[in-house]
Amino acid sequence: MQGILAVYRVRSDARSIEDRARAIAVEQSVEMPVSAIDDQFVLSEIVGRVQTIEEIQVGLFEVRIALSLASVGRDAGQLMNVLFGNTSLHEDVILHDIELSSELVDLFQGPRHGLDGLRSRVGAGHRALTCSTLKPQGLTPVRLAELAGRFALGGIDYIKDDHSLADQPYAPFAHRVEAVTAALKKSRPAGQASTHYVPSLSGDLDCMRDQLAIAANAGIDTVLIAPVLAGYSNFHRLVKENPSFAFVAHPTMAGAARVAPPLLFGKLLRVFGADAVVFPNYGGRFGYSVETCKELASTALKDDWGLRACVPVPAGGMTPQRVPELLDFYGKSVMLLIGGGLLVARDRLVQETAAFVTAVREFHRGRDDD
Repeated sequence: MQGILAVYRVRSDARSIEDRARAIAVEQSVEMPVSAIDDQFVLSEIVGRVQTIEEIQVGLFEVRIALSLASVGRDAGQLMNVLFGNTSLHEDVILHDIELSSELVDLFQGPRHGLDGLRSRVGAGHRALTCSTLKPQGLTPVRLAELAGRFALGGIDYIKDDHSLADQPYAPFAHRVEAVTAALKKSRPAGQASTHYVPSLSGDLDCMRDQLAIAANAGIDTVLIAPVLAGYSNFHRLVKENPSFAFVAHPTMAGAARVAPPLLFGKLLRVFGADAVVFPNYGGRFGYSVETCKELASTALKDDWGLRACVPVPAGGMTPQRVPELLDFYGKSVMLLIGGGLLVARDRLVQETAAFVTAVREFHRGRDDD
C-alpha cells in the first residue's frame, strides 16, 4: 500500500483499544465489514491498517494507521474525509497528526509565495510583518476606506478585511475593494512601501472566482479565505487557479472538528496552499496553550517537505503592549495581527499604528537573525 500515515489520539480502556483501532482503520477506508470484501485489490491496497498502538497516558492511546493515498483522488476535501470523515463523529478520537510523504506534498504543492513572498511584497526584508483588520461589519465602504487610509498612514504592512465582511448590502465586495484601494493610493507615506489590502473571499466557488477577478483588476495580490467555510477542495482549487495570489487562511469554524491545531493550521492548510495562517494566540480571546501555539508556528515554518514556509499569524485579542513578548516568543518569522487593540485608539489610530509598526521594526535591530 502506498499510503498516508494518520495519527489519532483515542480515549479507551486497554482491553478495548485494539478493537477501537481496527474499527477506525476500517471506518476511514472501506466503511464496511472486511469479511464481506472479496476483491483482492481492495483488501491489499485500500483497507486501512493499524501500524502501532501506544499508551501515552492512562486511558489515552496514540494509534497510527496506514491509509491509501489512491483513495484521496487528488482532492483536498477527500483527503480530509479519508483522514477523519466518519471518525470525527466519535467524541473520544482526535486526529493528532499526519506524516507527509513526498507523494502527498507533490499532490498539493503547498504555498505558492509563503513567508519570503509576503515579506517581499511590502519590502519587509527579514523582519516580522505587521497587520490589522477592517471592522466592524456594518460600516459602509467609505468608512472602511477611511480606516484603511489611517492604517496606511501609520505604515502597516497588511490590512485585511474582518472575516465577517462578506458581500453584504452595506459593503458589497466590489465597492469595498474600489474604495479601500483608492484610499491606500492616497495615503501611501512618502518613501515607504505600499500597504497591501487583503479582502475576504466569501460565497460559493463561482462567487469567490468573481471576487478574485475584481481583486486582480484592482491590483490586489493577497486575499483572505476561511478554508473550513469555503471547503478544502474549493480552497485548493482557487490556489491552483490563481498562482499570483497569496492566500491568508482564517480559522473560523476550525474548532468545530477535533483536529489538532498544529496539524490543521501548521501542516494541512500549508500543504493545501496557505501562504499564511491566522490562529488564536495564547492569552487572547481563545484558549490555545503556549505549547500549542509554539508547535503550530514551528510546523508552519518547518524546513522539511520542500514546501515554502507558511507565515504564522497569531491573533485574537492581541494588544500593542504585547509586541515585545510576542516577538520574543515567535521571532521574526511571524505576522503580528492586532485589530481591535489598535481600533480602540480611535482618533489616535494613525499614531498608535505607527508606534506598533516602529516597535516591530526596531525590536530585532542589532540582534542575530532568528
